[in-house]
Amino acid sequence: MINVLILAAGLGSRLRPLTTDLPKPLVPIVDQSILAHQLRLAKSLESISLHINAFYLAEKLKKEANALGIEHVWVESPEILGTGGPLRRLYQEGVRGDLLVLNGDCYTEVHLAQFLSNSEASGAFISLLGIDEPKVNTLNIDSNSFLSGVANSYGEQSTEKATFSGISWYKEDALKEILDSERNVVHFWKRMNQLKNKIYVDLSQKKALWIDMGTPEGLMKANLARLNELGIDSWVDPLHPLAKQKNNFHQSVVHKHAKVALGAVLNRVILFDGAEVLENEVVSNQIRGDGFRWNL
Repeated sequence: MINVLILAAGLGSRLRPLTTDLPKPLVPIVDQSILAHQLRLAKSLESISLHINAFYLAEKLKKEANALGIEHVWVESPEILGTGGPLRRLYQEGVRGDLLVLNGDCYTEVHLAQFLSNSEASGAFISLLGIDEPKVNTLNIDSNSFLSGVANSYGEQSTEKATFSGISWYKEDALKEILDSERNVVHFWKRMNQLKNKIYVDLSQKKALWIDMGTPEGLMKANLARLNELGIDSWVDPLHPLAKQKNNFHQSVVHKHAKVALGAVLNRVILFDGAEVLENEVVSNQIRGDGFRWNL
């Protein structure tokens, strides 16, 4: 049995006002929420025990998580526990065994089984999946593929760099070492490095699709990736009045309660509930919702 924790307690501040009343993990990526996508990724593995943490709008997230079949929802109260605190909490509450952690911010197409196999083979008790995003390559990696530091936090610069994908693997022996003060998991990594405990960085999938969907730009990229995955050019909610009509939409997504007048032209547009497009209006490279417009 593999324990899987989806980190989903973030405030979603980069996507407000879209996330004012909607937990970020429930933001739809075309036809499914980002949480549903993470669940689909997790279920590529056999025999898993699913966990998720929640904080902002926790009851909404808990309701949807239960509907999706996630057995364990850990509501954080009265304060958020960061990225290290949830791992410590699971161990303190009696969850035993190794733990795979997925970041609820990311839309990705990686092979988790390959990552776990490489992690076990490394001999390290912590493993991080690294991808290549030059603008945010903050992991410094030594010649043996072990973490030597994190930019702007600790350690020295290295020739080999990578971006942390948000996907990590912790042996049970590592989980019991996390301190209450290490709510930022990087602080835990730093102490482990200082104690000469190796942290493996798996770079075998560094070119895999990976999108931080926590920004408007990332949200658009994730929707385009999902359209491509589905093999369609555009998507209109099946219950929308325009669902069965021929439309002049290209690489666009229209949700059920978006208002789209006749003759509208959409090119790389996402219309969330509450959005409105006027008659014969031409809209390009934009996300609209109830009371907001983001130009990309």
